Amino acid sequence: MASFSRYDAARGLTSVRWPLRLTWVGLLAEAVVRSLWPLMAVCLVVLAALMLGLHDIVSVEVVWVAAVASALGVAIALFHAFRRFRIPSRGDALLRLDASLPGRPLQALIDTQAIGGGDAQSSAVWRAHQARMAQRAATAKPVPADLRVSSRDPFALRYVALLAFAVALLFGSIWRVGSVADMAPGASGLASGPVWEGWAESPRYTGRPTIYLNDIPAGALKVPAGSLITLRLYGEVGALTLAETVSGRVGDVPAASALAQDFTVVQDGTIAIDGPGGRTWDVAVIPDRAPGIAILDDPTAAALGEMSLPFSARDDYGVEAGEARISLDLTRVSRRHGLTIDPDARPAIVVPLPMPISGDRADFEENLIEDFSEHAWANLPVDITLTALDAAEQQTETPPRAIVLPGRRFFDPMAAAVIEQRRDLLWSRANGRRVGQILRAVSNLPEDVFRNQTDYLRLRQLTKRLELFARYGLEEDAQNGLAKDLWDLAITLEEGDLADALERMRRAQDRLTEAMKNGATDAEIAELMDELRRATEDYIQQLSRQAQRDQQEGQDGEQGQQGSPENSMQMTQDDLQRMMDRIQELMEQGRMAEAQQALQELQQMMENMRVTQGQGQQGQSPGEQAMEGLADTLRQQQGLSDQAFRDLQEQFNPGAQAGENQGNEGRNGGQGRGQSHEGQNGQGDGRQPGQDGEPGEGDQSAQGDAEGSIADRQRALRNELSRQQGRLPGTGSPEGEAARDALDRAGRAMDGAEEALRRDDLADAIDNQSQAMEALREGMRSLGEAMAQQEQQNQPGQGTSQSDRRANSRDPLGRDSGNSGADGDDGPLALNDDGYGRARELLDEIRRRSGETSRPEVERDYLKRLLDRF
Repeated sequence: MASFSRYDAARGLTSVRWPLRLTWVGLLAEAVVRSLWPLMAVCLVVLAALMLGLHDIVSVEVVWVAAVASALGVAIALFHAFRRFRIPSRGDALLRLDASLPGRPLQALIDTQAIGGGDAQSSAVWRAHQARMAQRAATAKPVPADLRVSSRDPFALRYVALLAFAVALLFGSIWRVGSVADMAPGASGLASGPVWEGWAESPRYTGRPTIYLNDIPAGALKVPAGSLITLRLYGEVGALTLAETVSGRVGDVPAASALAQDFTVVQDGTIAIDGPGGRTWDVAVIPDRAPGIAILDDPTAAALGEMSLPFSARDDYGVEAGEARISLDLTRVSRRHGLTIDPDARPAIVVPLPMPISGDRADFEENLIEDFSEHAWANLPVDITLTALDAAEQQTETPPRAIVLPGRRFFDPMAAAVIEQRRDLLWSRANGRRVGQILRAVSNLPEDVFRNQTDYLRLRQLTKRLELFARYGLEEDAQNGLAKDLWDLAITLEEGDLADALERMRRAQDRLTEAMKNGATDAEIAELMDELRRATEDYIQQLSRQAQRDQQEGQDGEQGQQGSPENSMQMTQDDLQRMMDRIQELMEQGRMAEAQQALQELQQMMENMRVTQGQGQQGQSPGEQAMEGLADTLRQQQGLSDQAFRDLQEQFNPGAQAGENQGNEGRNGGQGRGQSHEGQNGQGDGRQPGQDGEPGEGDQSAQGDAEGSIADRQRALRNELSRQQGRLPGTGSPEGEAARDALDRAGRAMDGAEEALRRDDLADAIDNQSQAMEALREGMRSLGEAMAQQEQQNQPGQGTSQSDRRANSRDPLGRDSGNSGADGDDGPLALNDDGYGRARELLDEIRRRSGETSRPEVERDYLKRLLDRF
């Protein structure tokens, strides 16, 4: 066999001459890269540092140390290259190319026949073999070079050097490389003349880049006001001098030939560098205008005293901050009663103005929303001034605007008297004795002005404390403490005890009556009317729950006798809603006398309302019990879905309190009240699983998890649904099987909702909860059809008649309780006289919110999915 060193034996390799040459070039490139990559990395790093001008911003000692380190690095890299570099031979290229072909044909072409040379047949076989190898060699292609050096450079230092060089190309200058020679002793660069460098750095808040003055030709130059000019002069002192008129500097000004020059541009002018290679610019200052701010309208106040003041602000680079300053205007104060003496000195009220969280602050409109009801100046004339500040610390104020500082209005006479004396006490500590006397006078006949003795005793105790402090000198801390206690007492007198639903409804009616007498505004009347509606709904729910408890306990008392359908007065939700709408319409038309009379009639009817007593669960069929259990499960699932939606909203409004997001009042209204927001622990009518049917294993788990997370409550509700599925009637009928299939889908959707809640994916959880509710409704419809079909098959006289069930299943408004699918669908919707109208309102609200681009993307996607579904 021939050796690879015998190149004359390769005459049959003519067809692979060019692939062989290109493969050799690839081997040479591999040798160069693998041996010289450290040298290339060192050179790129040094070149990047010079192009970026790092040698100009550090001391000469640091530059020399870096030069020595660079030289040492180059020496080590050259030694590495000397050891590693080898020029590849033609045999190496032949081996690389032959290895890329099947059967190694090039080796076969070089070889000679070792044995059988005298045998003609053996020689023919050998020639045929070489012919096939020649054909295969003719298909040879150049072998690409393998330039990877990752095994030799595990820390990727070559990429670091390449990145530094790329940054230098973008932000550096190739001309800076030559300036390093000027730092050497006796450098010839100085003989060619002095040099200079300069930068114009704009204020950071403008967002403008720094300008390298060496790249700016002589002529016009525009820079923002406050830009910092930095100049460095190199060479013989005095060879270059600076003359400028843009800084306005006087007095202690550095010499024109100083090597370091730093100044700020404050006015138009010129910057001139005189000397060899000097340059002159005519500088035009881009002014930074002062911010602007304006009050758009007079403040508005809610019935509870919260003030909303609209304002607008603008600035060329954006408003940084703002504040509102409120001061008392004594010239407009009616100096009567407790306000005749001079007031105690109080500092002005200073509150920050709200700024946009996201978006541009160059021009915007906002509302200052604050509650000053407890301040000493509430409901007194004040002057309000708004101030805006920009990043350049320029400040603009609005002219003082005369307003009356909004505060809460009290419609209860006793509460209003307490608040008036609290105002006098805060006006001046010298009023302490007078306030005590007046409080004693107004509470002289407590049975005429107080609803309960507790409020009277609280006022008497506060009066004694006030008189004691006033006798020995009323200090500021005692003044503030008494004012806080008087405020709490006035709130109790105004709102009453909210724990009792009937008392709350009466108090809401009384407050509305007082508001009509005292000429309240339309906004205050509307808010009080909403409070009356909510209080009435709570009272109706309380009556309903009391009736259910009486049925379960089997009580047959006076309430059951008076609540029979024959003796009690019944009215529907439509009647109640029409009466409230009529009252509000009369108030809006100014017919207060007729509105007061209608309100008294409503109050009498609500107090005369009684709950009808039915047969309780002892008279319910298994189908009715199952239907009631599914209805309870649906209500609880609705509550969990509402709470998940509230949490989704509050993820994008973290500053809001629970339940206080815009438009998110839950199913029962209020700030997070009701089952909608609090699940089974809220003020709604949600019941624990298993309450209406036989107790099961899921009851205790659901009750135990009521205080837990939404996911735990979702799991407990899923367990309760499984228990109800096991006791579902209608086995064997198509309707019953359809009901079971629907509940199976509801169970799977609940499982998906639980998993999404544990992943904190609220949008997906709400979708699954919506599917679960739809499946529950479908199951209830199927179960109702099964029960109706079963009733039709029964002969007359068997079981309880429909009329008897309806007579014994009335709620306080005379509606069917909805224990079965057939009965529950005939009556009006609970607490809603226009179910379809309410659905349209909700759909319009979803469309409106989905079109608001300021809302987060995930919320708008969820709203669009709701629109697609419904």
